[in-house]
Amino acid sequence: MHDLNPISRRLAILAAFAAVAFLGGATRYPGTYSPADAAKLDKLSAYLNAIHTLKSNFVQLGPEGDMVQGEFSLSRPGKLRFSYNPPSPVLIVATEGSIYVKNSRLNTVDRTSLSDTPLDILLNKDVDLRHNTAVTGIEEQPGSLIVHARANTTRSQSNITLVFSSPSIELRQWMVKDNQGGVTTVALSGVQTGIALPDDLFAVPVKDPKPK
Repeated sequence: MHDLNPISRRLAILAAFAAVAFLGGATRYPGTYSPADAAKLDKLSAYLNAIHTLKSNFVQLGPEGDMVQGEFSLSRPGKLRFSYNPPSPVLIVATEGSIYVKNSRLNTVDRTSLSDTPLDILLNKDVDLRHNTAVTGIEEQPGSLIVHARANTTRSQSNITLVFSSPSIELRQWMVKDNQGGVTTVALSGVQTGIALPDDLFAVPVKDPKPK
């Protein structure tokens, strides 16, 4: 943890408390929202649909309490990238319906269907949180709107909690609960939208060539 600056420390600690508080929130089924909650979901959908590209720094708190940081990039629809700062060997890229995890230390690349993760809620071409059957609820906390959702397939029991600032809407953080019950929290900072991102940023990772 010594490599995290004070701002990153605070972000990660706040995110950890948020994960405990938000992941157990009450849920509703699509079509049963109150008019006020439906309006909030429509407002958040409009915000996400207006984002074509996004870039930010992030701090990630893992299930075991390990903290790492790096750069997050998103290009809608369908693409995202987590570039972790050294000494982490991990690179994560989502593209063409799959999510790839490269570990340069082990020289491995693992592939998973994006639909098996709840992250695809951010990458849909037309975001409609109110009618998305993966969305299970919304709640409001002081200064925040929190959306609860699950993975789109029955193959995965993972879920996600998205936290947006309010009333000025901005994606601030999310918490993913995996099939084993572990919670990973990602807190964003320095968010920029509408910036040019090269296509090769989202190229499928490949194993490093073996030395001759």
